[in-house]
Amino acid sequence: MSDLFGEVDEEMRREQLKKLWDKYSIYFIVLMVLIVAGVAGWRGYQYLESKKAAEAGAAFEKAVELSEQDKHADAEKAFTELAAKAPSGYRTLARLRAAGEAASRDSKAAAKMYDDIAADRSVGGEWQDLAKLRAAGLMLDSASYADMQQRLEASAAPKSTFRHSAREMLALSAWRNNDMTAARKWLDAISEDNETPPGLRSRAEALQALLPPVAKS
Repeated sequence: MSDLFGEVDEEMRREQLKKLWDKYSIYFIVLMVLIVAGVAGWRGYQYLESKKAAEAGAAFEKAVELSEQDKHADAEKAFTELAAKAPSGYRTLARLRAAGEAASRDSKAAAKMYDDIAADRSVGGEWQDLAKLRAAGLMLDSASYADMQQRLEASAAPKSTFRHSAREMLALSAWRNNDMTAARKWLDAISEDNETPPGLRSRAEALQALLPPVAKS
C-alpha cells in the first residue's frame, strides 16, 4: 500500500513540475539566453579593450622612438593623436609626453598643455600634481614667486607625493626673486623632512649656505 501512495505522490509531483514548466519555461529560457548573451558580450568587450590596449601600446612605443631620434615635432603629433583615441591608461601618458615634446619648441605652449592636464580631474590626483610640477619647471626662470607659490604650494604639503621637488622649485623661485624669507622656509622644510632624497638634500644645503644670516633681534 505504501508503494502505491509513493507512486501517486511521485506522479503528483511530476504533474506539478510539468505545470510549472509549462507556465514558466519561457522565462527560464529568456533568462538563460540573457546570461549567455551577457557573458558573450562581456567576453567581446574584454577582447576589444585588450586589442585597443595592444594597439595603443604599439603606437606609444613608435612615438617614443620618434622622440629618441630627436624628431620632436613628429613625436608630439603622434602622442597628441594617441591621446585623442587611446584607452584611458595610455591617454594621460600620451598627453604628458606630448607636452614634453612641445617643450622643445615652445615652453609656454608646453606649460599650457601641462596646465590643462593639471586642471582635468578625470586624470587623477597624482597625475595632476605631476603635470603641475612639469608646468612649474618650465616657468621657473620667468614666473614670479607668487605665481610659483600658487602653482606648487599644495603639492609641497607634508603628505604630497611630489613634495620634495615642489619644495625645491619653490625655494629656487624665492631665491631668484630675492625673497630670502620664503627661500629659507622651503629649504628648512626640505632639511627637516626625513624622507628628502639625498641628492636634493645636498642641493638644498648648498643653497642654504648662500643665504644671508638671519638678523638677530
